[in-house]
Amino acid sequence: MNQDTALFLYYPNQNKFSINALIAALESDKNFDNLPLYLLETEQEITNQIETISNKHKKIIVGLSLCTTQLPAAEELLKNLKKLSCANILYLAGGPGPTGEPEKTLKIGFDAVAVGEGEETLLELLEHIVENKDYRNIHGIACFNDKQVYQCSSKRQSVDINKFPAQAAKNKIFGSIELTRGCPFFCKFCQTPYIFGAKMRHRSIENICRYLEIMKEQNLRDVRFIAPSAFSYGSYDGKRVNLPELKKLFETIKKTIGPKNRIFIGSFPSEVRPEQITRETLQLVLDYASNDNIIIGAQTGSMKMLDLCHRGHTVKDIYNAVELTLNAGIKANVDFISGLPGESAEDKKESEKVQRDLVKMGANIRPHTFMPLPQTPFYKQEVL
Repeated sequence: MNQDTALFLYYPNQNKFSINALIAALESDKNFDNLPLYLLETEQEITNQIETISNKHKKIIVGLSLCTTQLPAAEELLKNLKKLSCANILYLAGGPGPTGEPEKTLKIGFDAVAVGEGEETLLELLEHIVENKDYRNIHGIACFNDKQVYQCSSKRQSVDINKFPAQAAKNKIFGSIELTRGCPFFCKFCQTPYIFGAKMRHRSIENICRYLEIMKEQNLRDVRFIAPSAFSYGSYDGKRVNLPELKKLFETIKKTIGPKNRIFIGSFPSEVRPEQITRETLQLVLDYASNDNIIIGAQTGSMKMLDLCHRGHTVKDIYNAVELTLNAGIKANVDFISGLPGESAEDKKESEKVQRDLVKMGANIRPHTFMPLPQTPFYKQEVL
């Protein structure tokens, strides 16, 4: 590949997991081995360097992966960048915010939106830009046509995550490894199943360990994982724990990285569903992992609200999970969301009682405030 086209990615801490996956996808395609890649971590860096970089290349794709809360700041950033009059730049947005509201994202100044999973879409978009082809009908792209009418091409099939590296090793970018993508529970406040689908796709142990070996060569001691629910790994339906496969994962990872290096699983940046916490799953953490805590996704202590949210577990499951975790000598950090749509004063009291009970047992509560996310059932529902 020549140097005429370059990719410029906004790389703040909040979005590094998603950008790392895109960089790893680029590394899977030899056509982009020599693609000039720029990673800038702050808005100030972008503003200071965009003109200089645009003068080096005929075409620039500026990519931002955004959460819903980041869209207002992205709009302001685009206004400032476009004042610099760099005509050879295509502004591309992706991530959960733009995926949820692609037309709104285009209206704040982006030229194109990658809707859904971005790995294959980005590769095809780059190919079209390099070859001077019209990218607007690529699957997974939303844009305005020549008449400024909104159009969104058909959605892509779910990505096979095993087609792509677990780490962007060629660029020496290492972070948490994505174990599983997708979620079968369809909680009404969560975007995950609406973006990634209901079928859980697990990264193979072979794929994981290939990159753990590289991390080991780089003297990287700590290994962390990303998953909707860490104990769902290897599950056929995502709901029932596949203990043999989970044990095989833990054993193989530990054998690969060696006794001096550390595994962290079930703690940030992943969590665990309450009903999947058992003596057996906790024993795997004790035997193989180094984290002293587990994040438990309770979300509410009201049974009515658990059912309304489509959580798929009970209040009793929450108490049981915390008791088992604490008895195993592991700290229990429990997530709760306040202000859910349909939550009455009585529901709030029930949830607060459960939280107080858990604190008395020895748990830590991690409170969150409900945020309406586009394309979820709770997005436009009234909060009582």
